[in-house]
Amino acid sequence: MICFRTLPAALALASLLALCPHARPQSPADSTTPSNARPVPERTVPTPFSPGAGPLEIARSIQLRSPEEMSEPDRLLEADSESSIAERAGYADIAFNQGQWSYRQLVCPALPSHLFLRFTRNHGAGDVSVFSASIPRNGDGRIRIIPIERRSYALFSPAPVNALTIAAFNRIRAEDHFVDQPGPAPNPAPNSGPGWLGTALCYAALAGANPIAASEHAAGARTFPSASAPSLEIPAQGGAIIRFTDLSAAPRPMDWTLIFNGKGRLLKATHSPAGIQGEKPIPPSTAEQNAKPIPSS
Repeated sequence: MICFRTLPAALALASLLALCPHARPQSPADSTTPSNARPVPERTVPTPFSPGAGPLEIARSIQLRSPEEMSEPDRLLEADSESSIAERAGYADIAFNQGQWSYRQLVCPALPSHLFLRFTRNHGAGDVSVFSASIPRNGDGRIRIIPIERRSYALFSPAPVNALTIAAFNRIRAEDHFVDQPGPAPNPAPNSGPGWLGTALCYAALAGANPIAASEHAAGARTFPSASAPSLEIPAQGGAIIRFTDLSAAPRPMDWTLIFNGKGRLLKATHSPAGIQGEKPIPPSTAEQNAKPIPSS
């Protein structure tokens, strides 16, 4: 009797499910992702440099070569460019056609499409002129000069922090296709593109330094905090902040900080004496204590 009473109820439930398919209870197989669903992309922070250490991070200095050590094509390129270099030096009131000038090559693997030279004229104490020159190797670009000293004086502000130096460096990197690429700047693949430390050292060399980056623990009688070792910081809004200490600077090492936006454009460079372990830090001023960091654009 019980079986005959429950049969009509079961038939009624089956009929209801057939008429109302949405009322059917879901099984685990029914809860799978719909075929037309799109995955939510992960948020990427635009940065021009790979966080990993690439081949350019192995070398911690910029090699300088005399004309005799340069390759034959580079010597020919320098000779063919001297008239243009003299013309552009004249715009900066640097008398390239006067006196005896010497030059050395700055070997910057981070910017392989350019030949970099540093020209010097030394007429004794108080009369030294120095400038860097950038020459495109493939003709895609223009010759540029970066004034460093004119008769032992900076032409405007010191070359390492000068807005003209930063602007010239950005144009050079754009000619190497490392700045302002169309569209958003994605995170580069590991060990691809220009190395972050190699790029920073190249900037320092073009600004007049012979940079030797400190390691985690600099050797010698004076040691420096581990923070002085080269470091790459990726801000939350994107871009990159590169820091390193140049041990070759005299009379004491110098700390460098370079701030880039997400598309690889250098926004700001700072250059100041490095602190030495054991020295008493100078207490910050009230303005510095109340200062808030300015986000890079």
